[in-house]
Amino acid sequence: MLHISAKLRAFALLLAIAPAALAGTPVTPGELASLLARGHEQRPLVLDVRTPEEYAAGHVPGAILIPHDQLAMRLDALGRDRPIVVYCRTGRRSGLAETLLRQHGHEVSQLQGSWQAWQAAGLEFQTSPQQDASP
Repeated sequence: MLHISAKLRAFALLLAIAPAALAGTPVTPGELASLLARGHEQRPLVLDVRTPEEYAAGHVPGAILIPHDQLAMRLDALGRDRPIVVYCRTGRRSGLAETLLRQHGHEVSQLQGSWQAWQAAGLEFQTSPQQDASP
């Protein structure tokens, strides 16, 4: 009986944390491209946390740039009215950004495979000099 009780407690704990775990489910490049094709009010905020030079060389269409080392100081620039999809080149910096954003109450997911996966998928991208992007 004790064995079954422990399994039930573990299952109940899993159910309690499942919604939080799903909130951070990575978004594939194809899924993000589909989301960006929707009306503006239904699109997530796409946040590029790379350097200005990386951003200028190519970024997801409509992405705003806040380098990961500036994000903590610029959290107020991000509204809470829509979810955020964050990316960098490989996922390391966006992982740090995701943690920070989540700690400050943002609904956030990472772009699965980050910028490298977006490029590998052959999806449209923009190039432009870095501007002080804001959402």
